[in-house]
Amino acid sequence: MVGKPERQVAVFGAGYIGLVTGACLAELGHRVVVRDIDPEKVALLRSGDVPIYEPGLGDMIARNKERLTFTLDLGETLDGAEIAYVCVDTPPSASGDADLSRIWSVVKSLEGATHLKAVVVKSTVPVGTGARVRAALDAAGLAHVGYAANPEFTAEGRAVTDFMRPDRIVIGASDEATAQLITDLHHGVEGPVVVMDVRSAEMVKLASNALLATKISFINEIATLCEKTGADVEEVARAVGLDHRLGPHFLRPGIGWGGSCFPKDSEALRQLASNTGYHLQLLSAVIEVNNLQKRRAIQQLKDELGTLAGMRVALLGLTFKPGTDDMREATSTVLASRLLAEGAEVRCWDPMARPGEVEPWVSTTRHATPEEAMAGADAAVVVTEWPQLKEVDWARAAAAMRRPVLFDGRNLLDPAGMRALGYTYMGVGRP
Repeated sequence: MVGKPERQVAVFGAGYIGLVTGACLAELGHRVVVRDIDPEKVALLRSGDVPIYEPGLGDMIARNKERLTFTLDLGETLDGAEIAYVCVDTPPSASGDADLSRIWSVVKSLEGATHLKAVVVKSTVPVGTGARVRAALDAAGLAHVGYAANPEFTAEGRAVTDFMRPDRIVIGASDEATAQLITDLHHGVEGPVVVMDVRSAEMVKLASNALLATKISFINEIATLCEKTGADVEEVARAVGLDHRLGPHFLRPGIGWGGSCFPKDSEALRQLASNTGYHLQLLSAVIEVNNLQKRRAIQQLKDELGTLAGMRVALLGLTFKPGTDDMREATSTVLASRLLAEGAEVRCWDPMARPGEVEPWVSTTRHATPEEAMAGADAAVVVTEWPQLKEVDWARAAAAMRRPVLFDGRNLLDPAGMRALGYTYMGVGRP
């Protein structure tokens, strides 16, 4: 980090965002202490193991072990820290609002940390949270400590790359000095810095994810119309994406979006609007389309098989996207639950997923390979577009199935080729 001083940074939260933030800041030359309240997680990290799967993250943590510390101890976390990053979860509460209890727990723990120069919230929070945090810091005698919102725009499976080479670094700061401090902290990151007020920065994250979700739900609606009219959504999306005003990104039809961001952030933005007395009609429709998309796949299987009771169905892929082990809001959870409710036997394969001993997964069987999951099945569903599925011996798999029915929920495979192998092939938006 030539020309910029090394900083001492405290990171609260060792989840996806906290670990990536801490590791990347250490890579930039800063000394970082990451605190979490989970003893098992901290013990794993201290031993060199990473509790999540994220390409490149483990290597980066190992490479920077001299500058990167993991702890349960608050005193060790704040000792000498100039900047405190808040990277804790903000899950939906019973009312639909974001649960900020972990945010407030961190803010309370900062009382007495008068040596801090800035507190930075990277967690996704409702617009206006920064003003409340600012008031809490002032009341705790930390009026001299700057405040900034620095939302994350990292996608699981490429989070390290997204941090180090982002489309933009958004900094919403309470004052110019704090904005400059956080800008300097990112020296070495290849991406433009966009400085704005705190409330606007908080809105940017919610608006960005809502717009991306809108693109996916839109192309899924077009896919349904393509099925009814005989058009091919893959050809339609390809041509639409060539328009420079629109672009090809997120125009991929499928069986619904999931993960830790899109569902939570879309609902949070809708709830934020409701709390102001405004109804976001478009966003509500986007969410509804996504919910229906997952269930349409079940209905199409039911239409093809006549009934799902007593049928064996293989779910190929469980995580919400390839390249991660994240099961949060995964489409597979809805599919498995609905299939079990219809009386089907559910067989599963995924190279990374760890769904845990909870429903619906305790009522399903896990298999080591896609072929093993499909053996004796009446239907298979491509749920996650893992590249391993391209390498399956689909002819052999068809011969081993009781009925070679295939629902390609990600349009991963060639329809004509699969039909030539004897499959009853169904895609999303394909004639």
